[in-house]
Parts: sequence; C-alpha cells; structure tokens
Amino acid sequence: MDNVKILAIVGMSGSGKSVAVDHLTSKGYPKVYFGGMIYKEMEKRGIVRTEDGESEKEFREMIRATEGKDWVVRQVIEETKDLIAAGQKRIVLDGVYSWTEYITLKHEFPKNLTFLAVVVDKKLRYQRVAHRPGRAFDATAIRERDRSEIENLEKGGPIAAADYYVLNNGTIEEMTQDIDKVLKEIEF
Repeated sequence: MDNVKILAIVGMSGSGKSVAVDHLTSKGYPKVYFGGMIYKEMEKRGIVRTEDGESEKEFREMIRATEGKDWVVRQVIEETKDLIAAGQKRIVLDGVYSWTEYITLKHEFPKNLTFLAVVVDKKLRYQRVAHRPGRAFDATAIRERDRSEIENLEKGGPIAAADYYVLNNGTIEEMTQDIDKVLKEIEF
C-alpha cells in the first residue's frame, strides 16, 4: 500500500464534516461513508429511516451492541481495501464515530491514515444545526445527540486524537482553504 493515503474526517454533528467531505469529493477523491454502512444494513433488514433520525440512532447503537463496536469499521475497511485494490491512492473516510473505530483504523492502516477534525464553537454549531435544511435539530435535540454520541459511541476520542484540526467558525471558503493547506502538508 505504498503511496496510498487515507484521510478520515471527524467532528461533532453540525461541525461541517459533510461540507469538508463534499469539498474533498469535488476534487475527485472517493469517499467511504460510515453512516452509509448503517443505512445499507437498515435497508437490508427492512428498517425504515425516520425523519427525526431516531430509528438510525437506535439501530446504530443496537448494531454496535449486538455485532460489536467495530461492526461499522469492519465494513468500512472492506470497502476501503476494495478501492485500493481498484487502484485508488487517495481515499476519504467520512464519519468515524468511536474510539474503537479510531484504534481499528490506526491498526489496519498505520502508515496510510491521517485524521482531520472539523471543529466549531458550540454556540455557532447549535445555530447552524437549528437551521440546517432537511436535518434541523432544536437545542434540546442536539444536546441529547451530543450526549448520546459522546457517551454511547465514544465520539470524543477520535476528535481529541486527530492529527489536524480545521476551525469552521467562518465561511465555507475559509474552511476549504484551511483543508487545502492540510492536503498540501500531508501530500494528499
């Protein structure tokens, strides 16, 4: 796996992860979406995704409890290896959630993997999430989601241990410029 580089994007809900990933995919880099593994499995089992995200949250927690905390990351690793086998040299991982996933990825791709955390001041993040089209949350719901993701999914660990941080308190253009600086530094 010489010359293969994998960039994992982490951050809390509403931090700008999706915008960061969209920027990267617009440059032609393929992505492997952690949430997509959950959606595929829900569909396979006939579980309907609810608009409030509750069915997804319950399923995500259930699958990790029954199949292991590494269930999602095992699927991601398989898809990432398929991309590498197909000749991809630069791959984006979208949405590492847990410390278990972080450790598993670091073990699987020790020389190829870089973590980039997208962070934003909490007050601003809550404002953005409250006005997000199609997936808006009120302050109570986002606080509960934060609590659940930190306590139940260990989401804070990968953010705290990231190799690079991009502060997303400004414009999209400012954030993407900061991402591009990281890409240049890591030769992505």
